[in-house]
Amino acid sequence: MKPLLHALFALGLCLGPTPAWAGLTAGSMDVKWDAGAKDGKPRAHAPIQVHSYNPQTFILRENLSDTWEAPFMYLLVGSKQALLIDTGDIADPKVMPIEEAVMALLPGEGPSKMPLIVVHSHGHLDHREGDAQFENHPGVQVVPADLEHVKKHFGFSGWPNGVAEVDLGDRVIDVLPAPGHHPAHVVFYDRNTGMLFSGDFLLPGRLLVDDIGPYRASAQRIASFVKDRPVSYVLGGHIEKNQAGELFPWQSTYHPDERPLQLTKAEVLALPAALQQFNGFYTETGNFVIENPMRFLIVFATAFILGLTGFGVWLYRFIRRRRRGSIAML
Repeated sequence: MKPLLHALFALGLCLGPTPAWAGLTAGSMDVKWDAGAKDGKPRAHAPIQVHSYNPQTFILRENLSDTWEAPFMYLLVGSKQALLIDTGDIADPKVMPIEEAVMALLPGEGPSKMPLIVVHSHGHLDHREGDAQFENHPGVQVVPADLEHVKKHFGFSGWPNGVAEVDLGDRVIDVLPAPGHHPAHVVFYDRNTGMLFSGDFLLPGRLLVDDIGPYRASAQRIASFVKDRPVSYVLGGHIEKNQAGELFPWQSTYHPDERPLQLTKAEVLALPAALQQFNGFYTETGNFVIENPMRFLIVFATAFILGLTGFGVWLYRFIRRRRRGSIAML
């Protein structure tokens, strides 16, 4: 099967990519992701769906039936080593065998298996729960997702400025700081394919703001970086919209008529302006849905407390009036 894939890949290169992608390694995004299960029905496919963009680039997704997050993970293979971006939302290998799936895609057998570096788009649990499956594995390095480890591993001395590089062997990945959704968020750019791996910083769904100042600054830096570079696809951490651009219900495990994963360079360039319009709570502008869940929670909690306090005052006064009325009747 692998020789056939390599042959098809070589044929694609001979035919040539579209002019906008001149010089980029070609591949296919022709994939239909599992829609999950409706009304608690058993899933239709395996827990991890794997799509081969080309023989050196793999997109993996955890099944909606197992986790409503259904995060995407990306495996990039060079001539000397490979890079895995994110490990998913489920730690138990019996439920979600991410380590088994990834290692099966790497060249080599046993001691000659290609070395692997495990990194993360950011440190939220749904993107690093599978880390434990790779820890203590021969030939695998897991980079913790907290800010200090990220800065140290990639060599960022002026975070969030600067661009780091990961050389996989005939394949260089640029690493760009992108805090705003998470303090240690990074975005990866693959020079070979022109793919921009954006995690939760930019995806077809809710853009959840942790800190709007850094988010806006990150959006401007990423837009400036890609402005004069070819971008084939922008690939995020989740899909939360249908083909009509409507959001699926929060925590939905069923995505009928789901829209494609990939976004465009134009959307990266439009993000800074969209974030400038963010009102601090919830804003829909163009194709972007931007919200700050913590502010929503604070407002809700404050309203609840005020309502509860108001009810308590009313109840106290009501009881006092009833008691006075009872005493007067005596």
